[in-house]
Amino acid sequence: MMTMGDRRPLASRDTRWAQATARRLATLSVTPNQISQTSMLAGALAGAAFWLGGESQGTMRLLLLLGAALGCQLRLLCNLFDGMVAVEGGKASAEGPFWNEFPDRIADIAIMVGIGYGIAMPALGWAAACFSVLTAYVRELGRANGAPSDFSGPMAKPHRMAVATGAALLSSVEFLWNGRNEILILGLALIAIGAAATTLRRGWQQVRWLKAKRS
Repeated sequence: MMTMGDRRPLASRDTRWAQATARRLATLSVTPNQISQTSMLAGALAGAAFWLGGESQGTMRLLLLLGAALGCQLRLLCNLFDGMVAVEGGKASAEGPFWNEFPDRIADIAIMVGIGYGIAMPALGWAAACFSVLTAYVRELGRANGAPSDFSGPMAKPHRMAVATGAALLSSVEFLWNGRNEILILGLALIAIGAAATTLRRGWQQVRWLKAKRS
C-alpha cells in the first residue's frame, strides 16, 4: 500500500470515538510530541512485561502478559492520536517528524527484544527487532528518494502489534493445556519472518517505482 502522504491509512482514524478523543486531546495542554513519547514508554513497559512474563508462573505470568498486550495496544493508540492531534487538531510542530518516527523504533525494539528474552531466545528477539526497524527504514528511504510512502505488509506495524497482542493473550492462558511459551515463540518467529518479507517487498516496490520514474 503506497500513498503520496506520510500518514498511514487507518480506518480507525475515521471512527467517531477516535475523532472525539482526538478533539478532546487537542483542547488540552497535551502536545502530539508528548503523545508520541508516551508510545515509547508504552513499548518499553510492554517489552518489560513480555520479558518478566515469559519467565514467570501462575497469576503473575497472567497479569504480566495481559499487561504486555495492553502496552502494545496503548502504543498503537498513541500512534493514532499523535497524528490526529497534530493534523486535525492543528498542533503540528517543527520537530514533529522526528517524534513521529523515533519513538516507534524504540517501541519496536523494546517489544521484540522483550519477547525474545522472555522466551530465552534473545537472538530471535533481536532479529525481529532489526527487521521491524528495517521496514520503516526502507519506507523512509523511499520517501527520501521521492517515492510514495509504502505501508504495505505482510508485517507492517499494525500487523506486528496484532500478532504480539494475540500471542500475549493466548500465552496468558497456556496453563489450560500445559503449554509454556510456544505461542510467544511462534508469534515472534512470524514477526521476524514477516518483517523480513515486508522489508524485501517494500525495497522491491521502491526500486520498481524509481525505474519507472526514470523511464
